[in-house]
Amino acid sequence: MMRSAVRLLPAVCLAALLAALLAAGPASAQTPVLTSPRDAALALPRPQPAIPAPTQASFPGVIRYEADVTDRARRIIGVRQTIPVPAAGAFTLLYPEFLPGNHAGAGPIQLLSGLTVTAPGGRRLEWLRDTVEPHAFHLDIPAGVTEIEVAFQWLTQPDGGSWRVVQTPDIVNMQWEKAILYPAGYAAAGITVEPSIRLPEGWGYGVALDTVSHQGGLARFAPVSLYTLVDSPMFAGAHYRRFALDADGRSPVHLSLVADQSGQLQPAAGLMEKFEAMVVQADRLFGARPFDRYEFLVGATSQLGGIGLEHHRSSENVLAPDFFTRGTGSLGARQLLPHEYVHSWNGKYMRPADELTANYNVPSQNTLMFVYEGLTSYWGRVLAARAGLTTKEETLIGMAGHAAFYETQPGRQWRALHDTQNHNLLGYRVPGQWPSWMRTTTDYYDEALLVWLDADTLIREATNGRRSLDDFAKGFFGRLDGRAEARGYTFEEVVAALNAVHPHEWAGFLRDRLDAVGPDARAPLDGIARGGYRLAWVDSLTPTERSVMTGWANDFQYSLGFTLGANNRIGGVLWGGLAWEAGLGVGWDLVAVGDRAASSEVLREAITAAKSDGDPITLIVRNGDRFRTIAFDYRDGLRYPRLERTAGTPDRLGDILAPRRR
Repeated sequence: MMRSAVRLLPAVCLAALLAALLAAGPASAQTPVLTSPRDAALALPRPQPAIPAPTQASFPGVIRYEADVTDRARRIIGVRQTIPVPAAGAFTLLYPEFLPGNHAGAGPIQLLSGLTVTAPGGRRLEWLRDTVEPHAFHLDIPAGVTEIEVAFQWLTQPDGGSWRVVQTPDIVNMQWEKAILYPAGYAAAGITVEPSIRLPEGWGYGVALDTVSHQGGLARFAPVSLYTLVDSPMFAGAHYRRFALDADGRSPVHLSLVADQSGQLQPAAGLMEKFEAMVVQADRLFGARPFDRYEFLVGATSQLGGIGLEHHRSSENVLAPDFFTRGTGSLGARQLLPHEYVHSWNGKYMRPADELTANYNVPSQNTLMFVYEGLTSYWGRVLAARAGLTTKEETLIGMAGHAAFYETQPGRQWRALHDTQNHNLLGYRVPGQWPSWMRTTTDYYDEALLVWLDADTLIREATNGRRSLDDFAKGFFGRLDGRAEARGYTFEEVVAALNAVHPHEWAGFLRDRLDAVGPDARAPLDGIARGGYRLAWVDSLTPTERSVMTGWANDFQYSLGFTLGANNRIGGVLWGGLAWEAGLGVGWDLVAVGDRAASSEVLREAITAAKSDGDPITLIVRNGDRFRTIAFDYRDGLRYPRLERTAGTPDRLGDILAPRRR
């Protein structure tokens, strides 16, 4: 049932009612009966109807849709829709609120402007926004009207705005769900839309839709369901190139690249072969392709907002402008496309049942994010290594970072991993000042990754390497080939599929790790030990470690308990660490280390010197016009995490990251 089924009285009405009841005395106070909130005296031009729940399977007729993205100077996207109306009377249009892949009510209704509705002949029909569900617009359709025209603008944001940049002078990332209205009462899969988009002349585009025509900048596409349209974003640009990763396969896979400049479209030698190998390794992992086609939509740009967002037959990805020309990038950048590709199997074809909602205004729930994102993170890293996009050494360095963070994270004392799955519902990707204590969305990615490593190594150990989590991938996610459809899975089905690979108390295994909370709760590091490694601490880094741990020079989390940002601003204070115990928090700047002007290099030297000379590390810090001198009695030196091999044990982590031969 939609949340609009229950409406609350405005506070002023409740206060007036309470005053009336108290004034009437005990006898009459029992007689008034509060029935429906619709009986409340709302100050509206007309009564607002209930919002129909999406119980009807198919909407009669086809919605004609056109977006215009040619106003690049002002970054305004204009939209016109022609929508059939089944009957006269109440008719409600919805703006998508719960966006796929966001796991929260993140639809930017604040950016919808200029909404105008007209009947044939230009007669205006005034809309009424719902007082409880502001993403809903009520209309009163006159008799004889069979279709309406809806026009509005999506006021996309410039640099420095509150929302992600989706338009630059040379690139547009069209996300249909942020620029569309659809009729309430129907399942998204049962609403047919005939989409088109007007682009600047000469632009190319990538999209997982079938183009009917592209003339004069106007691209028209074959009709699809609203579900498919929302799941099929577009990257378009003045500088565009398309690469075949497996053009002749049973379900073709391509990479559509847009860039800030034309020279950024030329990939370095050997890079595209690694992406081709990624497709091959995914085939060997899952054994089937749950789509008829797949488009990697990639922007090599510093101007478009960063993104890595999954879809069933495509994904949205932004990389550095020189990623393709250099043929490399950060570890996370090289793992991005494998991660989003895995989501076609885990998150789109097979997805948590509580995420499989009828339309985009039914709230989603997130009780299986440790599978949706955690398992995808695990396989994304595995695929990247198997394809040669990353090395075994680099992958182990990344895992060492996760292990170190969760080994020292105090937030598990009060908040279990399973509750971090609700984090987006508390405010979409809202950053916190104390992530080590508060815990964040990254936990159901990265800590859950360690849980799945634990499961994989357990299976490999128990079966002497005969079976692994790869068998779970093929058995649970590899059952559909050559077409796209969505199926919901439950916790119990995940457990049953794991038991089919290797009988074990998997429900208890998962719950123990998801629900671990309190002073004795520990990070899930058994998979690292079983994989043949242990978490160690070192005071110097190899060149590869420095390239992977990009913030190493300013990271003192595991020694003094903080990081240094721009202009020596202290941040990332570890809850309960030395800096915390000294009273440091947000807003402090490091001014001096002993008698020397502050810098990360000077601080590293002081921490190293204290290990041998035993002198306290003295810091002068400033917050506004306040200064403090703090002496740290710390002698353990610099501390950086590393996974070291455990002698005499099988290198199961190495086996996991090695390419599959079949």
